[in-house]
Amino acid sequence: MSKTKLFRNTAIALAVAGPLTAAMATNGYFSHGYGMKAKGMGGAAVASTDNAFAGANNPAAAAFAGDRLDLGLDIFMPSRSAANTGSNAGNSGSSDSNVFYVPEFGYNRALSDRMGVGLTVYGNGGMNTDYPKNMLTGTAGRLGVDLTQLIVAPTIAYKVSGDHSIGISPLLIQQQFKADGLSGFAGYSSNSAALSGNGYDTSSGIGVRFGYLGKVTGSLSVGVSYAPKVTMTKFSKYAGLFAEQGAFDIPENYTLGLAFQATPDVNVALDYQKIRYSQVAAIANTSTTVGTNSLGASNGPGFGWTDVNVWKLGAEWKSSPNLTLRAGYNVGDNPISSREVTFNILAPGVITTHYTLGGTYALSKQTELTVAYMYAPEVSVTGANVLGNGNDTIKMSQQSLGIQFGWKY
Repeated sequence: MSKTKLFRNTAIALAVAGPLTAAMATNGYFSHGYGMKAKGMGGAAVASTDNAFAGANNPAAAAFAGDRLDLGLDIFMPSRSAANTGSNAGNSGSSDSNVFYVPEFGYNRALSDRMGVGLTVYGNGGMNTDYPKNMLTGTAGRLGVDLTQLIVAPTIAYKVSGDHSIGISPLLIQQQFKADGLSGFAGYSSNSAALSGNGYDTSSGIGVRFGYLGKVTGSLSVGVSYAPKVTMTKFSKYAGLFAEQGAFDIPENYTLGLAFQATPDVNVALDYQKIRYSQVAAIANTSTTVGTNSLGASNGPGFGWTDVNVWKLGAEWKSSPNLTLRAGYNVGDNPISSREVTFNILAPGVITTHYTLGGTYALSKQTELTVAYMYAPEVSVTGANVLGNGNDTIKMSQQSLGIQFGWKY
C-alpha cells in the first residue's frame, strides 16, 4: 500500500470516527473487545495476530499480523433505567439514547521479517444517559451525561527472535463530555457555574501501551499488554462536577492472555484484564460524601467505582476453508456497590457478563467479512439514596452487532 493510500485511509477513518464514536459501558466503561474477531471471542485477543488492532489489544502483535487493513462498525444497543422508592416513589424511567454507532479502524504493515508497524483508531468508554425527566430530583427536565473517547494508536513492533516480539503504541486521546439536569446539586458544588448545562467540553492527553507476544510452542502463544494511567487535561466547563476541578483521567489497565491451537481447525484463547478505576478520583471517590465534600473539590464526590477484574474466554473453529466461527464468554466485576447507586443513575455501568458469537467468511484470498454479536443480560443494583430519600435502583442490559471488512495485501 502506498503512503498516499495509507494517509487517505487514515484520514477517512478519523473523519468517520470523530462524530460517531459513542459512549458505552461493558467492562466498567471499557469495551468488552476491540476488533470484530476479538468481540466474537468474548474480547480475548492479547495473544492473537489475525487482525490489525494491535494498538488496542497488544502492540507486539504488529510484528506478526502482516499486511492488512480492517474497517468495522459496531451497533451498540444498551438499555438503562432507574427508579426511586422514597418521596419520589413512582419516579422511574428509561434512558432515551439506546443506539450508538462505534467505528473501528486498523492498519498493519510488515516492514521486514522482524518489524511491523500499524495504526489503530477506536472508541473507548464512557458514560451516557438521556432521561426524559430528572431521575435524581423527581422534577421535570431532562437528565443525563455523555462521555466519549477517541483513541489513535500508531504502533511499532519488533521480533527479538523468530517467535517473540515486543511493541509500543503511543495513545493520542481525545475526550468529550457534557452534563444536563444537575442544577439541583448547585448547593453541593465548589463551582456551581461549572456543574451542568454547559454543552460539550473537550479533554486531551497522551499515553502509551506496551506489549509482548511470544510463541512458546507450536501451539501455545502468550501475550501481555500494559497501559499506565493517562493524565488528561481538565474539563474546565465541569470543574464543579468532577473531583480535582474537572479532572477525568484514563485508568491504568493491563491484560495477560494465552492462545492455544488445540487442533489445526480449533483455537482457544483466555485473557485476564485488570482495570484500575480506583486511580481516578472522579470515578473512584465515593458519592456518599455529598454534603460533606463539595463536588469538584480535590476530595469531592465521584461515582464510587472500584477496580474491575475481567476474564475473557473465546473459541474459534475453522469449519471450512472459507468460514471460521467464533463464540465467547466475558465475565467481570460490577464496579458499582449498593451505596453508590444514586450518582450512577447517570452512569449505570453494572454489566458483569457478556455472551458473544461471531464469524469470518473469506470473500477471496485477499478479502474477508467478519461479524460479531454480543448479549449482556440485565443487572440491577439497589441502594439507599445518597440524600436520604428512600432507595434507588439502576438497571442495565446490552446488545451489540458489528460488521468488519478485512483486506490482506
